[in-house]
Amino acid sequence: MTENVLIAFTLTLIAGLATGIGSLLAFFTSRTNTKFLSFALGFSAGVMIYISFVEIFMKAEEALVNELGVMNGKWVTVIGFFGGMILIALIDKFIPKQTNPHELKKIEDMADPIPRQNDLMKVGVFAALAIGIHNFPEGIATFVSALNDPALGVSIAVAIAIHNIPEGIAVSVPIYYATGSRRKAFNLSFLSGLSEPIGAFVAYLLLMPFLNDFMFGIIFAAVAGIMVFISLDELLPAAKKYDEAHTSIYGLMLGMAVMALSLLVI
Repeated sequence: MTENVLIAFTLTLIAGLATGIGSLLAFFTSRTNTKFLSFALGFSAGVMIYISFVEIFMKAEEALVNELGVMNGKWVTVIGFFGGMILIALIDKFIPKQTNPHELKKIEDMADPIPRQNDLMKVGVFAALAIGIHNFPEGIATFVSALNDPALGVSIAVAIAIHNIPEGIAVSVPIYYATGSRRKAFNLSFLSGLSEPIGAFVAYLLLMPFLNDFMFGIIFAAVAGIMVFISLDELLPAAKKYDEAHTSIYGLMLGMAVMALSLLVI
């Protein structure tokens, strides 16, 4: 169990700090590679959707059916699934549009002549808080999944890491407007990814004493709902905005195929 905990923390940290890759793109390049991001976001969505319905939801249902019986287990699984969707939907609803890390931005936007904000502390703290709240459940999802099944955790961590790349860009751009410094934008957006391992740490402190098959079932059902919502509401729409729809769909298909093959082989 101790080894699984370390693996889970490591995977969550890697997934969260992938925002730094987006920050580096914003810091060292002058143009957004829209075709790559469109394909990568589609790929990430494909991984998340496939693994949610084929693996995570089924594991949640199996655990809850064993604990509660067939009908009660199926009902609780469905309730947990939609509960996860509602949770992430509410988080998105209450994050202001201008600081939501999933509002599409490009590296080229840094060149636009937008006045700098005077209230640096307010803008920086508020943006960091918004990002932290939004990414917090993703950290819990990655940690708990990896704790139960390290191989499954790797797949989820990769998918979340990919979707954190454009998030890093989205965070860097408004912080750059607030500070006028690309380096500060990189540092703050990179650090914003720490909200995911913090979510994992909180999950470890609060959930570990109560983790049994019933709790795993509930959490897995909610994780499936969270990942499906993120894919349909954020990843695929962003992928289509970055580039042509076919590019994102090809990425979606490949992501599903890679996930399917990995589940068959492992």
